[in-house]
Amino acid sequence: MPDVSEAPPIALDLTGLKCPLPALRTRKALRGLQPGARLAVTATDPLAAIDVPNAAREEGARVESQARDGAVTRFVIRAQG
Repeated sequence: MPDVSEAPPIALDLTGLKCPLPALRTRKALRGLQPGARLAVTATDPLAAIDVPNAAREEGARVESQARDGAVTRFVIRAQG
């Protein structure tokens, strides 16, 4: 079985969704991941820059990267276990 920590991140496209949906859907996706797996979140809601990292922290996950390109914010989050 391949190591989930080295697998490509699972994509979660939340573009077009408004607060609080990006944070809620990120939280739900993180709960379904195996420890060490990564989630790549894309969001356009400006509040996602604050809400998604907070949701990750509350779920015990770690934001590995966060980048903004115009109206789009991308996160890579690793589930902890």
